[in-house]
Amino acid sequence: MKEKRQTATSGWSMLVLNMVTWLAMFAVFAASIWRLNHDDLKLGAALMVGAGLLFIAATFMDFGFFTVQPNAARVLVLFGEYKGTVREEGFRWANPFSVPRGSLEQVRSEGSKAVKLVAGPNKYSVSLRARNFETGKIKVNDLRGNPIEIGAVVVWRVVDTAQAMFDVDDYQSYVRIQAESALRQLANKYPYDHADRPEDEVTLRANAEVVAGSLRQELHERLNKAGVDVVEARLSHLAYAPEIATVMLRRQQAEAVIAARQKIVHGAVSMVEMALRELSEKHVVELDEERKAAMVGNLLVVLCGEAEAQPILNTGTLYP
Repeated sequence: MKEKRQTATSGWSMLVLNMVTWLAMFAVFAASIWRLNHDDLKLGAALMVGAGLLFIAATFMDFGFFTVQPNAARVLVLFGEYKGTVREEGFRWANPFSVPRGSLEQVRSEGSKAVKLVAGPNKYSVSLRARNFETGKIKVNDLRGNPIEIGAVVVWRVVDTAQAMFDVDDYQSYVRIQAESALRQLANKYPYDHADRPEDEVTLRANAEVVAGSLRQELHERLNKAGVDVVEARLSHLAYAPEIATVMLRRQQAEAVIAARQKIVHGAVSMVEMALRELSEKHVVELDEERKAAMVGNLLVVLCGEAEAQPILNTGTLYP
């Protein structure tokens, strides 16, 4: 179904007409009683019928009034047929048979569960405001099979009231369930982090913007049939599951130590190379290959060792 815009009559003008109708009904009814008391039965009966018709018309108009809040809409249904959606805010009037009444089954979130509450405004009133909710922490496996916990914040709004009301049973519950399903699929699509894989691989941890865009696109495809537009979708929680969190923390620490060691060794080799080149260019001392190797070993121990080096002084010749 597609939304059809419907223009409703101003409620204030119809309210004035309604009041006039009620006053006319009372006046005609009083006139009919006066005529009947004066033995004018024919005219009195005619006025009584007129008063009854005015009563029916006034009562009919009473049930056609409704209000549309700012950034909201009212769906009109006439005898089970969708007639249109009124989006103009304010006090409005429409055919009372197309303004159905009924309570809304509101949805309240308790963790990852949706609890229905039979209370609230008319169920044919649809809010067009942006809404947001946070999914519960979902335990699922990533692309490599590692168990992780993941959660997301979804900002959405209704853009097609006809689809929201008639293409799905409960669009608010539908949004929540589909958001959780899309989040599970997203976690299965990407790995948690790079580990030993190439750095250009998209991961949940390192590529937040790409992952958020993928989640939003997945939700858009799922919720489009319900007339819902996803304004924003972003991960709010991401962590390894408790059973492997300690092991993965050790792995991350080991990777950090290895990366630091690689930088230290790279810097030490550059410094040794520079030292040998400077000694050779400035003719400070001439070293054979054996002495160069010993010097390189000593410098690398000093530069790469975690503890301070303990020098040994040679009090003899250069070649003991």
